[in-house]
Parts: sequence; C-alpha cells; structure tokens
Amino acid sequence: MGKFGIGIDIVKINRFRKMPYPKNKKFYNKIFLLKEIQYCLKYRDSAVHFAGKFALKEATKKSINKHLDLLEIETSHSNSAPIVRLLNNNNYTFMASLSHEDIYAIAVVISAESN
Repeated sequence: MGKFGIGIDIVKINRFRKMPYPKNKKFYNKIFLLKEIQYCLKYRDSAVHFAGKFALKEATKKSINKHLDLLEIETSHSNSAPIVRLLNNNNYTFMASLSHEDIYAIAVVISAESN
C-alpha cells in the first residue's frame, strides 16, 4: 500500500476580488492553467472560483508534502465535485473537497501515492 497524505487550505475570496483578472493577467497566468482561468471567468463572481481553485492547489501541495509549481497541478470539476491531478506525475491519486462561504474558500485534499 502507498503513502497517504492530507492537506487543507483556506483563502480569503477578497484576495482575488482586489486583483480582477483583466488587470492582473500576468499574476493569474503564474498560478492557473488556461482552462482553469476560462472555467472561473464563466461565472459572474469569478473571484469565488479563483479562490477555490487556489485553495485546492495549496491543499494538494500540502497533502504530498513536496515542492510543486502551482502550474503542475490541474484542477477541474465533474458533477460539481473537484478533481485534482498532477500534470508531470502519475504516482498520485487525489480525493478533494471544496467549499466557499461568505468571505472564505476552503479545500481539503487527500492524496494516495502508488508504489
């Protein structure tokens, strides 16, 4: 059996409201993949979704306890459930949960490393 890990992260949504995408594209491109940006921009309040995806990426890093560039972590959704995968490493599978309420977005990620 492989190694398991857990990570959690909480983000203030206003961090992203104060830096709207149209005026801060360079910042967003350092954190999010193009398809993640496109997903978030579909929503009127995109800051909620950017904050959630950022929390997912940070929780993922914590769950495997390794340095990763945020662009190595891909987040998506299936039936409203978050999906996480590493672009350059297939040794991990993830279970993720994401929620946002009022001023916060929070994510929990459980990782399993295959041998």
